[in-house]
Amino acid sequence: MGVTVKGYKRGPKLFSLARKKALALEVPQEKGVKLAELISRIQIKEGNPPCFQQRDVCSQKDCCWQASCNVAMVEEQQ
Repeated sequence: MGVTVKGYKRGPKLFSLARKKALALEVPQEKGVKLAELISRIQIKEGNPPCFQQRDVCSQKDCCWQASCNVAMVEEQQ
C-alpha cells in the first residue's frame, strides 16, 4: 500500500506523509533530517531525480510531491 500526496500539504502534515512513505520504502530517517532531504531520498529510492524544492521550474507532471513543492510547472520539451 503506497502513500500518495493528494492536494496541497505543508508543515507537519507533509512531514508525516513523507515519513510514512519513507517507512514503506525503507528509506533511512535519522533524527533531525530535514523535510526536503527526506523527500529527496524518497525520490531517489523511487528512481526519480532528487529535485524537491531545488528547481525554479519543473516538467515532472507525475511527481506526487509537486503540489507541495512550490515550483512552476512547464510543458516537457521534446
